[in-house]
Amino acid sequence: MNDKEIKHDSEKFLDDTKTSLHHREIILSKPLLKKIYIDWYQNFIDEVKKNPGGKYVEIGSGGGFLKDILPRVITSDILPLPTVDMKFSAEEMPFQNNELDAIFMINVFHHIPRPYLFFREAERCLKPGGKIIMVEPAHTPLSKFIYQKFHPEPFDPKGEWEFTYSGPLSSSNQALPYIYMIRDRKKFASEFPLLTIEKIQTHTAVVYTLSGGVSRSSLVPAWSYSFWKAVEKIPGVNQLGGMFSTFIISKKK
Repeated sequence: MNDKEIKHDSEKFLDDTKTSLHHREIILSKPLLKKIYIDWYQNFIDEVKKNPGGKYVEIGSGGGFLKDILPRVITSDILPLPTVDMKFSAEEMPFQNNELDAIFMINVFHHIPRPYLFFREAERCLKPGGKIIMVEPAHTPLSKFIYQKFHPEPFDPKGEWEFTYSGPLSSSNQALPYIYMIRDRKKFASEFPLLTIEKIQTHTAVVYTLSGGVSRSSLVPAWSYSFWKAVEKIPGVNQLGGMFSTFIISKKK
């Protein structure tokens, strides 16, 4: 088997619905990794608490378990998965104008081939004051090194605003959040005048790597979670080594 055939088989595996379901099983079965996801979900939970009657949608829900702790959230994915409520692309969402109170995403934005189409849809679908809350790969000295040297997905901070699509999970640029909301922030404000970048918080410098993610075994026990989170609160740790960032973007009222 040559390199091209190996790459093709790898892409087929990533884009298979069974892979997303398997990732979900791994997250739920690894106590440390599950704690990380619950921590990430906390911003979603806090947003729902502000308006319990609102309409909230999670995009790219396949590998997660948000619905287990927030049953009223509408889950979705681009793949036809039995664990989600709806199937659609983030570039063309099946919602009315000003219908949604918030859009939630974890590790999804960097897989959207034309993210500008997603932001235009968000401008249309969100209510005034509605929010996008997403957790995405961070751009720090350590994360850039790890993503570029040890991660199978591309991390190209010099990349364009889109990439060539080959499959829902096999194609990506992990640096897209940095490109849109940090490197090209002025362009973002010009292209999406109804959206405001409220907050960018970089975090998870240590504990995700120690958890092994979905591909490796945990290096530390789950009971050590609080200790490692305390380490991450040391000034400068997340700024230098944060592996993820939470982006909060709101639609102007």
